[in-house]
Amino acid sequence: MAPPPYRLRVPTSLAALIRGMHPELKRKLRASLRMILADPAVGKALRDELEGLRSYRLGRLRIIYRLSTRGRVVELVAIGPRARIYEDTLRYVRRDQGATG
Repeated sequence: MAPPPYRLRVPTSLAALIRGMHPELKRKLRASLRMILADPAVGKALRDELEGLRSYRLGRLRIIYRLSTRGRVVELVAIGPRARIYEDTLRYVRRDQGATG
């Protein structure tokens, strides 16, 4: 018997960003998210300060996500251009750690 599928959790800010994307880009994003949900290890594991996150390439964009510690949930963290997504994600992670730590 196959394990239950992963579920996707999308923060409100990212949901708004996705809604505003061009329809063709949204179609590609949905296909990429289906691949991630089928096998979360498909993305590249990030290192150093972004350890615990994974990055999936979608053309010039990167989808940054993590596996939740609770159940089979993939949490989207960020979507953006490769040129700056890692720096933006690092700022987000540091801010988030400051709020919880």
